[in-house]
Amino acid sequence: MAKVTFLSGETIPLEMHKVRMVQKVNLLPVEDRLDRMQEAGFNTFLLKNRDVFLDMLTDSGVNAMSENQYAAMMQADDSYAGSETYYRLEAVLQDMFGLEHFLPAHQGRACENIIAQTLVKPGSVALMNYHFTTTAAHILRNGGTLEEIIIDEGRSIQSTHPFKGNLDIAKLNEAIARLGRENISFVRIEAGTNLVGGQPVSVENMRAVSQICRTAGIPVVYDASLLADNLYFIKTREAEFADVSLRDITREIASLMDVIYFSARKLGSSRGGGILTSDTKLFAQMRELIPLFEGFLTYGGMSVREMEALTVGLRETLDLDVINQTPIFVEAMCNELIAKGIPVVTPPGGLGCHVDAGAFCDHIPQSKYPSGALASALYIASGVRGMERGTLSEARNKDGTERLADMELVRLAIPKRVYTYSQVKYTADRLAWLFENRHLIGGLAFEEEPSVLRFFFGRLKPVGDWPEKLATQFRKDFGESL
Repeated sequence: MAKVTFLSGETIPLEMHKVRMVQKVNLLPVEDRLDRMQEAGFNTFLLKNRDVFLDMLTDSGVNAMSENQYAAMMQADDSYAGSETYYRLEAVLQDMFGLEHFLPAHQGRACENIIAQTLVKPGSVALMNYHFTTTAAHILRNGGTLEEIIIDEGRSIQSTHPFKGNLDIAKLNEAIARLGRENISFVRIEAGTNLVGGQPVSVENMRAVSQICRTAGIPVVYDASLLADNLYFIKTREAEFADVSLRDITREIASLMDVIYFSARKLGSSRGGGILTSDTKLFAQMRELIPLFEGFLTYGGMSVREMEALTVGLRETLDLDVINQTPIFVEAMCNELIAKGIPVVTPPGGLGCHVDAGAFCDHIPQSKYPSGALASALYIASGVRGMERGTLSEARNKDGTERLADMELVRLAIPKRVYTYSQVKYTADRLAWLFENRHLIGGLAFEEEPSVLRFFFGRLKPVGDWPEKLATQFRKDFGESL
């Protein structure tokens, strides 16, 4: 991916790949989209993909694989134990990260389960730049709690700070002094902090965190699922690394960590996941849990075809032309929306464009889930499926009250090598129409609320008849243009 200036002076993203396989998508009429949203209980997770035009729900497991990944799948060694496929994957991971031990798992949250069962003790506290939904669930499930010590800029929607995912060093030192190092299960650093706009963490910050934690004897755990985007931002925003290879940056990061885990549904554009460490004691403790929860030690719940594709995908992660498409497309979408007056998280991060639903729908109180309402409204107006990243994605407090999110966002993920620039512009156009008609959007209330990870499969209902009014206005404005 490159930014190319046209004769007109316009600078747009230019894809550094060609499309050799296509998949048909459907754009239903607005009335049908309204019906599908009602059937899905105003939860975009419950929409059927056949009814979605552009699926920007997530980049997890939906990135496009390369021709070399598909070719590699044909050489898979389908053995229960001792597969050559496993050893090829292990070798690439060891070369990429420089860590000694690798444990395979079926995806990122499976890794979180293994790590939490190993490190989290009842009453212990995990410190982190910011939580992810499944990370928090596993920590709480094992009797721990968590504290977020992200820098203040990380909780600001609009900022110019290049690394809003950084941990606050003063807060880290204060937490260690207050809690006592024996009561801290681990410090977690998430690359490309998912819930606050895909914001990166600098190597400088990781060095400082690592030094403090190693002095205190506290394990540092690194979620590398969004490493690719974070590498791009380190390369382009951290002057020290402008001329350093992506492999060397990756090994520098790994040298600062005690445990690294990842979801291959994000990193490597494949499926599966894994845990890496050079700590022999921790490795032995976690290894015992792999056969119990995942599978044998040389497949860990992954198919060997997935593992072969991952092996190639990891190599491609060290190619700047491969990993820069998502950040550049995200920047392009953010710029389109900013030009139309639509509030978004700045600076543009990785993973996707994050619309500030709190400002977009400032007439909807957080208790009525403005991010969920905006995600539903966007589908009705466009057929585009985004993801709520706000109060709906939080868990209730123990007393049943709502835990209001720091930010109310709608994430429009940009899977790697999947969508074209025209589709990005279409999404921005429909959001612009929705912004002009935002007064029509109302809130949501739960009809069916699961107690754990409710945003995945909970069902909601609109407060009032605003979805029908929105569809009627769309038809009035766009006529027969779907």
